[in-house]
Amino acid sequence: MNVDFSRFVSNLKWMGLGMLGIFMIIGIIIASTYIISHATKNIGKKD
Repeated sequence: MNVDFSRFVSNLKWMGLGMLGIFMIIGIIIASTYIISHATKNIGKKD
């Protein structure tokens, strides 16, 4: 098994972009659940 380190280093950019995309999607999911929970926290409560 041969490892070409120059190809590995050139692929780090693409791996970084993939990780950035994953973290962006997780951030969108967290933000949307936060917004939904605060928008609906008073529904069903009787004063």
